[in-house]
Amino acid sequence: MTEFPGFLRIPVADWIDSAVRWIVVNLGAVLDVIGDVLLGVLVAFERLLLWLPWFVIVTVIAFLAWFAIRKWWAAPVMAAFLLIIGSFGYWDLAMMTLALIIAAVIISLIIGIPTGIFMARNDTFAGLLRPILDGMQTMPSFVYLIPALMFFGLGKVPAVFATVIYAVPPVIRLTNVGIRGVSQSVVEAAQAFGATSRQILFEVQLPLAFPSIMVGINQTTMMALAMVVIASMIGARGLGMEVLLAINRIEVGRGFEAGVSIVLLAILIDRITHALAARQQHTQVAR
Repeated sequence: MTEFPGFLRIPVADWIDSAVRWIVVNLGAVLDVIGDVLLGVLVAFERLLLWLPWFVIVTVIAFLAWFAIRKWWAAPVMAAFLLIIGSFGYWDLAMMTLALIIAAVIISLIIGIPTGIFMARNDTFAGLLRPILDGMQTMPSFVYLIPALMFFGLGKVPAVFATVIYAVPPVIRLTNVGIRGVSQSVVEAAQAFGATSRQILFEVQLPLAFPSIMVGINQTTMMALAMVVIASMIGARGLGMEVLLAINRIEVGRGFEAGVSIVLLAILIDRITHALAARQQHTQVAR
């Protein structure tokens, strides 16, 4: 009487296992195409960042920091962060991590912004998608490694796949919120001047929602960085792999250097993207 009755058990795990097996067997060609696209995007960015001289990347990041933050100290501080990472001997690994983040964020934006737009323009779709996004954001990040491994095996491709799935919800949500937050009177004024639905979207709603979308891009980027570290468990090279190796070998110093490098990279990315979002918001308010 004290045990939960077995006949009430719902075999969700069995259903999911069957669905995954069916996808692997019947959609193998589609998965191969997706894998080739993900790998091509990642390898392109990785080769570019590893090909560019370190001082060029430091200069570009310093300029971006100054342009975004508009403080005299931004450029030297952000440049110093990169120099510290390089002084630890992790320059190449940091560029691999940055390439994975860039690839994952670009793919997330390609998926997320159109989805957010459609979500804002269709209440039924929004109602169906919200609980899915809730589940994606509350699901433990390690869970995403399982389907990635099943579909693509070990390596860079499953790392990008898992990172995209984990990082895409914020940009979808904030694109939807930004478009829905546009004043209805502004939309009605555009309609009164004869603007089409397409013109209202691209010339009114999206420009006014851009600050919110930029916040979504910032959050997606930070979640991608968090997932990249976890993705090292399935073969993604980079700073996360160094942390994992340090834990396995109990090398405290090595783990500390890799951890500090990840923190510095996270601060750098967050400050630049956050400042760009804040500037866009101030611009919209000024208008």
